[in-house]
Amino acid sequence: MGHTFTKAERLTSKKTIEALFNVGTSFAISPLRVIWLENKLKTSHPVQVVVVVPKKNVPRAVDRNLIKRRLREAYRKNKDLLYDFLLKVGKQYALAIVFTGTKPVAYEELEGKIILSLQRLVTENEEGNK
Repeated sequence: MGHTFTKAERLTSKKTIEALFNVGTSFAISPLRVIWLENKLKTSHPVQVVVVVPKKNVPRAVDRNLIKRRLREAYRKNKDLLYDFLLKVGKQYALAIVFTGTKPVAYEELEGKIILSLQRLVTENEEGNK
């Protein structure tokens, strides 16, 4: 699918985001919390993602932006893990990646956690498809 993260892959629909946080399923792999919801999206992409870094946890905007950039980059480079699975089963997901830590984390660590999260997302949903 290539390593891009286009506008169409970003979750911007207020309704969908609200539904995601209200009824989505989640798990935590510190310092991340991943929330997902199977959803019919208005795009050809199998996943739309929103990256959240709460102001309450990370008060400085520069730190929040740094964390968001790192999370988006880690997701962009590793999203194929999730894409391959979802294209195979023909589903679409709305996904939120929420940073729960309180200070910026090294990119390598975040990338590792993103890979673990995406793999767990695939395994949890494979079990549901059997």
